[in-house]
Amino acid sequence: MDIEQTEAPPSMAAADQSAAASSTNFIESEDGKLRLLDSYTRDGSTDRHGKPALKRKTGGWKSGILLLVSEGLAALAFTGVEVNMVLFSKSVMRKSNADAANLFSRWMGTLYIFALFGAFLSDSYMGRYLTIIIFLAVMNFGLVALSLLTHMFMLEPEGCGRIGEVCNSQSRIEVAMYYVSIYLLAIGSGSIEPVLATLGADQFDEEDPEESKSKTKFFSYFYVALNLGSLVAETVLVYIENLGKWVLAFWISTSCGFVSLSLLIAGAYRYRHIRPFNNPVCRLCQVIVASLRKLKLQVPLHGEGLYEVHGRAEKCNRRISHTDGFEFLDRAAIVVSSDMTLLPDKTRVPNPWRLCTVTQVEEVKCVLRLLPIWVCTILSSIMFVQVLSLFVEQGAAMNTKIADFDMPPASMTSFDIISTSTFIICYENIILPVYVKLMKRKPKPPSELQRIGIGLVISIVAMVIAGLVEQHRQRYANRKQETSSLSIFWQTPQYVLVGVAEAFIYVAQWEFFASQIPDSLKSMGLGLSMSSSALGSYLCSIILSVVMKITTKNGNPGWVPPNLNDGHLDRFFFLSAAIVAVDLVLFIICAKRYKAIVLEKREEIDEEGTTPLS
Repeated sequence: MDIEQTEAPPSMAAADQSAAASSTNFIESEDGKLRLLDSYTRDGSTDRHGKPALKRKTGGWKSGILLLVSEGLAALAFTGVEVNMVLFSKSVMRKSNADAANLFSRWMGTLYIFALFGAFLSDSYMGRYLTIIIFLAVMNFGLVALSLLTHMFMLEPEGCGRIGEVCNSQSRIEVAMYYVSIYLLAIGSGSIEPVLATLGADQFDEEDPEESKSKTKFFSYFYVALNLGSLVAETVLVYIENLGKWVLAFWISTSCGFVSLSLLIAGAYRYRHIRPFNNPVCRLCQVIVASLRKLKLQVPLHGEGLYEVHGRAEKCNRRISHTDGFEFLDRAAIVVSSDMTLLPDKTRVPNPWRLCTVTQVEEVKCVLRLLPIWVCTILSSIMFVQVLSLFVEQGAAMNTKIADFDMPPASMTSFDIISTSTFIICYENIILPVYVKLMKRKPKPPSELQRIGIGLVISIVAMVIAGLVEQHRQRYANRKQETSSLSIFWQTPQYVLVGVAEAFIYVAQWEFFASQIPDSLKSMGLGLSMSSSALGSYLCSIILSVVMKITTKNGNPGWVPPNLNDGHLDRFFFLSAAIVAVDLVLFIICAKRYKAIVLEKREEIDEEGTTPLS
């Protein structure tokens, strides 16, 4: 039968009229009923022209897969430098073990701090897509600069840069250029990470039940893509770098970075976009100022009579239901006559620094409630930063020979990546379905907070095992050299457990912050989550510096000396396990007291005007 497009008839029911408002294309099916042909998304997303996004032509897994591939390539490009930075610092830059680990921690801290900066720009001014394009270009510029610098100046004499083959000292200008290049790389990569994840989630309409499930899965697959890109870098590129061929490895990373940028640009016509909101920091400050101005007012019970805007006055930002707690902030939504400003056309509008909506007030409450959880994630991050620093240094002091093959110490991180990716895929497709079948009643899957708690327990076990392996390594150590006859594959359990812990903590942490943050702060939510890793990196650096200062007194070499056989790296691993154990206790207390955000559905926001809540 011929298919023709027609307008929705006036006789449609009210529910169908609502659908007609979002779409005007229908076809007549064999049963004579009108079926929706082209439907628009209901989450406020737009296409590249700023028009409402058509589901058939934009978003979905076609766009999602393209973004996952781009993320995988960008991760490969970045990890090609990241994974062996400790070795580069020791062999090329002539730094000690402790200095190399501290440089790496500070560099990783900068990476994650700019995750928050990129998220802020995307939510407030530039939008997600433009932010990604600009900072991915910055990352590629840093890669080009690092590749050229290494090729022209750093590797002297020829053949240096391998394990045990130290290069000549560099001039101050060369060292400064090196720092500029690696920090451009950190700024670019850090800024795009939360924004790219959020842009990927934007490709799925959370008001559509099927697409909403895909949106939840996207964060898991995003982390898998990140890990698979890192896996290639931590096997192929690490091997090339361990041979001293740093220039070749860096140019491969640069090529992958440019391919990632090209793919993002090529798929521009398919992406769904969320318009940036106003400066979220300004919105939060307005609530604080308005509440302080009304300290003498009595707060109404359960938010009765507080000011709220109805309709779609705030773009696609959903209203948030009032919650008890932090009642002093509710004063910002109490309506007083002096809060209104008279415009020249005789209309009265609220002064945003005197009167705020309930939604604005709840946004501040959401952030305040998230802070204790966020602080706990900072403490847990001190373990993950050690995987690419102290774990690698421990592996370099072990027997890396497998027959005639020399195993690069940094390649052991591939066990971390494989275990993380495998567990994420198995968790979604095997573990959860089996769990549901085994339980007689219909169980709820573990919540995000419960999964984070499980991950913290596994983290403690991983650090204890790392300490025991170090003690075992010391028994087979050659005191005159830095090596031990113990095989590097004794590190496998600690890497595998860290990978499983990452799968529990990071994916759950991303999902939690993405779901518990208001619409106007979506990228900021992921940025806040990733910035905890930044502060964890800085905290790890501070703890290591303090430990070294305390343990190097009276001629002692300290816990992490240049020759690990003279120190007690095992004690530092046990100290890290103790810190994470304390963090676990604090996290359980905070998780039990946490109140979840309550967002109203978008289809319920259909009124116009401004009225107080009743």
